[in-house]
Amino acid sequence: MDLPSSPLSRPFPDLPAIDGVTLRVAQARYKNWDRADLTFAELTQGTSVAGVFTKSACASSEVEMGREQAKLGKARALIVNAGNSNAFTGVRGREAVEQIMAQVAEALDCEPSEVFVSSTGVIGVPLPKDKARNGVAAVLAAEPCSWEQAAEAIGTTDTFLKGSAAMAMLGDRRVELAGIIKGSGMIAPDMATMLGYIFTDAAVEPAFLQEMLSKANDETFSCITVDGDTSTSDTVLAFATGKAGNTALSSWEDTGADAFYAALLGVCLELAQLVVRDGEGAQKFIEIAVTGAASAASARRVGLAIANSPLVKTAIAGGDANWGRVVMAIGKAGEPADRDRLSIGFGGTWAAKDGQPLADYDETPVAAHLAGQDIRIDVDLGMGDGHATVWTCDLTHGYISINADYRS
Repeated sequence: MDLPSSPLSRPFPDLPAIDGVTLRVAQARYKNWDRADLTFAELTQGTSVAGVFTKSACASSEVEMGREQAKLGKARALIVNAGNSNAFTGVRGREAVEQIMAQVAEALDCEPSEVFVSSTGVIGVPLPKDKARNGVAAVLAAEPCSWEQAAEAIGTTDTFLKGSAAMAMLGDRRVELAGIIKGSGMIAPDMATMLGYIFTDAAVEPAFLQEMLSKANDETFSCITVDGDTSTSDTVLAFATGKAGNTALSSWEDTGADAFYAALLGVCLELAQLVVRDGEGAQKFIEIAVTGAASAASARRVGLAIANSPLVKTAIAGGDANWGRVVMAIGKAGEPADRDRLSIGFGGTWAAKDGQPLADYDETPVAAHLAGQDIRIDVDLGMGDGHATVWTCDLTHGYISINADYRS
């Protein structure tokens, strides 16, 4: 499917080389297309790993196995295929993953549990073992490649490549972070709904890396939605090679821990927002800031109720400042709310305050704001100190067109 680039796209950044990471791509032909669809990252011995995975009850074998592997904290390789999610494929799907892990482990002289596998694409089609075997052989023999090539090979309906980079100073040691992600549709925040991979040359103990990734995920990937649908395959993994030579971070008290977390959080936030910007058929990027909630968790649930409302999303697509639809979404969220304390605004202009339309409300600046590409909705519930920000996109005819033809 040849898709035009999203009007909300961002150029692929200049990502730094990460010492201890070697990237390769190849063609496994899991789908009938003429492009690389297999990404491989070889990781130096001693690399720490952390992961967050979809909470879908119908998760793929890759996810089920990855959850257990991540608990061991060690990684030597990552291999990702596009074109076939290998989800809802039972024993055959699991056997294909085990075959891939064993083949890579033999080549790298490591344990199969140190080989992480991700798949994305059509659900319900077992990963063909012969194509898997040939694809792994091809990618192991391939020449090292760029971040751009790796990002392109993991995409499905993505219309632009997505990456992010950051650095941090851990005492006198500079460490680098680089991340790539794919995601465009089937995006809803039940952990995350995409395939994302973050690499750093910092030394970080696995348990602490997991704590930081889980915390960052809660503020970023779990605060985005495109269509309210949670994928069976979603995975975000962080790999720390330790090649920067810093004293390994193991707690928040360690020198540089806060700086490293800030860099990790920045990468996660940019990657998450890039997925929304590439939402299937998206024409507008929407930020929803909720304040005055009973708690932060309540604020996020209210924000997501607004973000997932087809009526709100289509109103924004049409440039309609229909704040009544926002009220509707708040009311159905199942969270503490009081009609007579509620305030709603668009782009810095309040349309309603304390449960009442403003007498001097002028829709002209709101209409001008909604004509743009970056939209902000403010909601103050007037109930407490809880606040949260979530991100989504509008809903257009393009979403229907893409998904009606997805398997073609």
